Amino acid sequence: MDFNEYQNAAKRTLYGNEQVLTNCALGLAGESGQVVDLVKNYTFRGRKLDRKELIHEMGDVLWYLSQIAEWADIPFEEVAKANINELNRRYPAGFKKQG
Repeated sequence: MDFNEYQNAAKRTLYGNEQVLTNCALGLAGESGQVVDLVKNYTFRGRKLDRKELIHEMGDVLWYLSQIAEWADIPFEEVAKANINELNRRYPAGFKKQG
């Protein structure tokens, strides 16, 4: 599945009105926080990193991102390509840890 296919399939579950953008932005913040909590609990509390739960929460983040792009009439693939282009511009040889 490519990014645009995902975006199109995901919008089937979008319910909204004039507050769609706000709902998606707030949802993104909440779901991102859940990903952060999983990592925090793994890193600082010695909990096992639950792969299944991490995939679930990352999927929720992906859904909200795709629907913000949908609202703005931006193909999700364009977001991904622009990000890779920016990373290639910043780090043409790949990321190198500075010593």
